[in-house]
Order: sequence, then structure tokens, then C-alpha cells
Amino acid sequence: MTPRIFSPLVLLLVVAFLIGPFFIIVAASLSGGETLAFPPQGFSLKWVVKVFTVESFRESFAVSMFLAIGGTAMALVLGIPASYALSRYKLPFGETIRTIVSLPIIVPGIIVGLALLRYIVVPFGFNITLALFLAHTALVLPYAVRVVSASLNNLRSDIEEAAVLLGSSRAGAFFRVVMPNIRSGILAAFILGFVTSFNQVPVSLFLSGPGVRTLPIDMLSYMEITYDPSVAALSALLAFMSIGIVFLAERFLGFSRYV
Repeated sequence: MTPRIFSPLVLLLVVAFLIGPFFIIVAASLSGGETLAFPPQGFSLKWVVKVFTVESFRESFAVSMFLAIGGTAMALVLGIPASYALSRYKLPFGETIRTIVSLPIIVPGIIVGLALLRYIVVPFGFNITLALFLAHTALVLPYAVRVVSASLNNLRSDIEEAAVLLGSSRAGAFFRVVMPNIRSGILAAFILGFVTSFNQVPVSLFLSGPGVRTLPIDMLSYMEITYDPSVAALSALLAFMSIGIVFLAERFLGFSRYV
């Protein structure tokens, strides 16, 4: 086999390996059978319709949306000033601070979830919703800091200095000059954080409790007692939602420039 033929073949195999499971889930979600199976048994949209009728799915979806939007917003409130300080000033132990902020990405999610449960949630008696909110904020914070820092590094600092020399205060220059110029980076960080938080499993698995569960955890619990294709249908819908969000980010924001 010549290299010219071999290279496209390898590329095709890699693409099939990456997106093959997604097509299997979509096909299984359109099955007309009563159990999750592949190849699908006929064709039907009844399981897609059923997803919207399961009350636990609706409730856990609302919880996941609250955590994804609220946690990401809080991470940006904390991450934007931190990114500005790390990018504009030579802080003592700056690299150490960056490493500490990045720990939720580096450390496996199971360890993060267990540590939060054992050393923060239980000792301080946090309720489930607050514990999940704090955990998702901590998980998204590294993405906010990294993406916003990239935007700040691409923004020349002398533009801000010019605003100060022209009479603006430091705070005024930040909100009137810096923030508008890194707006795309902030939006990209929000989208990345939203997708990460919404699809989070290991940490949410440790911190979820009676009456308060995220959608991925509720799907796991649902599969313990029911093995119909509705879980595949919901998985396909969530995958399409994530793909749509990332596609829009790339189309309108140039998402790849910030990650």
C-alpha cells in the first residue's frame, strides 16, 4: 500500500473511531423497539418524544442549566480579575497561582469530587444545591482564566495606558477599553464553561443527593431501572446541543483562537 493511499485510509479510520459512537447513539435513539439495541429495531420518534415527558429529566435539566449558567457566570466574575492581574502584573508566585487555579483540570474528577465532599461539603454542612454550585464554579474557573488570559495577552497594554494618560481612571480604562476588546474571549470562555459544566459527571456524582441531581446523573439512575432507547435519544439531543453551541461559537467568535 503506497503512502498516498495509506494516509487517507488512516484519517478515515480515525474519523470513524471518533464519530462512530455518536452515529450509533443517534441510530439507537430512533429505534422502534422497546429496549436499547443496535442495529435499531425499526424506525420511530416515540423515544425522542418521551424524553420531554419524563418529569425527572425536566427537573434535572433545570438543575443542570442553573449550574451551567450560574457556575460559569460566577467563574467569569472571579476569573476575569484574576486573569487581568496575572496578565498585566508580575505577581510573586504568579506561575504557582496559575498552577493552583488549573488543578481542577489536572486532577481527575473523581478525586476532586471526593475531596470536595470529604473536606468541604460535609464539614461545613453545605446543602446539595450550594455544594454543586461551588463545585461547578471551581471546575469552570480554570477555563475562564485560561481563555480570558489568552485574550488579554493578545491585547496591547499600551492601549489601556493611552486611555489613562488621556484622563481615564484605571477602573474606567478597564471597563471602557479592556472589556470591549476581550468581549469575544469572555463569550468563548462562557460557552466553553457552559458545555463543560453541563456535561460534568464525576464531581456531580459525589455531590448529588435526593431531589437534586444533574441531568447526566439522572440519566445514569434512569438506566439502572429502565433500559429503553429514551436515554439514547436524550444523549443524542444533548450531543446536538453541544455541537450546535460549539459550531456557533466558532462561526461567530472564532472559538479556536481562544483555546
